[in-house]
Amino acid sequence: MPSATLPARDAALATLVAVVWGVNFIAIDRGLASVPPLLFVALRFVLVCFPAVFLVPRPAVPWRLVVTIGLFMSLGQFALVYVAMHLGMPAGLTPLVLQSQVLLTVLFSSVALRERPTRGQLLGVLVGAAGLAVVAVGRGPHAPLLPLLLVVAAATSWAIGNVVARHARPTSGLSMVVWSGLVVPVPLLALSLLGEGPAAVSAAVTHPDLGALGSAAFTAYLASLLGYGLWNSLLARHPATAVVPFTMLVPVAGIAAAWLALGEVPTATELTGGLMLLAGVAAAVLLSRRRQTSLRRAATHTAAPVTGAAVGASAAPEGAVDQRYAGCSGQGAS
Repeated sequence: MPSATLPARDAALATLVAVVWGVNFIAIDRGLASVPPLLFVALRFVLVCFPAVFLVPRPAVPWRLVVTIGLFMSLGQFALVYVAMHLGMPAGLTPLVLQSQVLLTVLFSSVALRERPTRGQLLGVLVGAAGLAVVAVGRGPHAPLLPLLLVVAAATSWAIGNVVARHARPTSGLSMVVWSGLVVPVPLLALSLLGEGPAAVSAAVTHPDLGALGSAAFTAYLASLLGYGLWNSLLARHPATAVVPFTMLVPVAGIAAAWLALGEVPTATELTGGLMLLAGVAAAVLLSRRRQTSLRRAATHTAAPVTGAAVGASAAPEGAVDQRYAGCSGQGAS
């Protein structure tokens, strides 16, 4: 049975991925300085999908699910996040608010997949929602309300994508990232031309800014492909309950990076609400682990003797216990 704790090397890799995902919001902020947000998302996914789509096999799930995951987890989430940051959402506060996707996933899964949450998880949802409200009410002048609401909408889109992905159960998360990402470039390029204007698109394309190109490369190659590749390999080797808690380092890394690189200093109220939000996320993730452990123990005590092969089969799903709450493990927060 896989260990419930990570070896030092894999813990370092999980921490590295979380830091890359946190710093990624600084890269997004840099790119948005010279590229319109919808065009920037389209550029990111062109880099994510090509040439990787010719190297990574298509997910073994129906096309309609691939497209739906792409619409919610990639197009909807990132378009809303980039527009929110373009309108003034701080780079450090964005990954913190996005963590609400974990709480929303718990609620949506209970309705769509009939995955009944525990009382502890529901308490975590309430605490996290209260923390989000504290952030909204006590936000400083650097965090306007509309961008904050757009990030919450992005978390909602991400959570819906999580539920669809949970239903689809792809065997390779990286292939899903690449192939579902094909949904993004053309619609967002069209929306960019309509909403941001041909002149802005033409200027960004004909006079590319090296900093923006570097930012797009960081978001595509390091945050999406490398980050998710490492994260998926960790989930393949260890229980998700040992890996997923590292996602709570993403907003910590994001806030620290924004403070060092951009001089963003969160208010005391924002920090208090953020801690409440992360406490709710921790309850949603870790109490799910406790429930699954109890279910496995009950099954062990009541089941008839089985062969070694059957034991291996029954233990296999352990690594996937909380993957529905592992939204940061790839498309999201990256």
